[in-house]
Amino acid sequence: MKRILISIMLMTSWSFLYAQIDMEQFALDVSKADAANTEKLEAFIWKRHSTATVKGEEKATVINELSFNEKGEIQVTNIDAETTSRQKRGVRGRIQQNAMEDNMEYVGNALQLALAYTYMSKGQLLDFFEKAKATEKDGTIEVSGENVLKQGDQVTVVIDTETKLFVNKKFSSMLDEDPIDGEIKYDKFSSGIVHGTETILNLPGKDAVINAKNQDYTQRVQ
Repeated sequence: MKRILISIMLMTSWSFLYAQIDMEQFALDVSKADAANTEKLEAFIWKRHSTATVKGEEKATVINELSFNEKGEIQVTNIDAETTSRQKRGVRGRIQQNAMEDNMEYVGNALQLALAYTYMSKGQLLDFFEKAKATEKDGTIEVSGENVLKQGDQVTVVIDTETKLFVNKKFSSMLDEDPIDGEIKYDKFSSGIVHGTETILNLPGKDAVINAKNQDYTQRVQ
């Protein structure tokens, strides 16, 4: 009898929780807050320092400059790229160079995919919330859904209940034929503008990890 009562109480509390979250209105609030925050972020230029490791050994570092163009689209400019591999000579050197270029392109594609999950459009956010499930805990709401940007992907976001802005995102997706898991961490300036601070990407098929940190945020000169 006691177990039945506990089960009923748990079911009632969960039903009450879901009833408190109007997902349609919540989705509109989050997309509105995200759009307003992104508009403020468009005034900034920043650098992204990325390090790629394979089996725990550092293989490459890439530095990019990021900003938004006039259409509000994120754009990435390459500043520097280095590899720890010792350069070989002759034919082996050319083969090695081609492999290095392919690896750099692969890292770039992985980071580009992460950006797609970082800066989702209003339509993508609304679609995500429409088929997602939400739970509330300690001043945040965690929302999880699948088939968001790619068929079969999974996305979980943590949102501040007060500001309706992102605190954290996690995703599982595919990069070409390779599985990729990512985590995007957020922080905010003293002005309240929320921005991505760090992105960690795991590529188990390559036994690789990419760690990208955003820094040196500078406001554009008007």
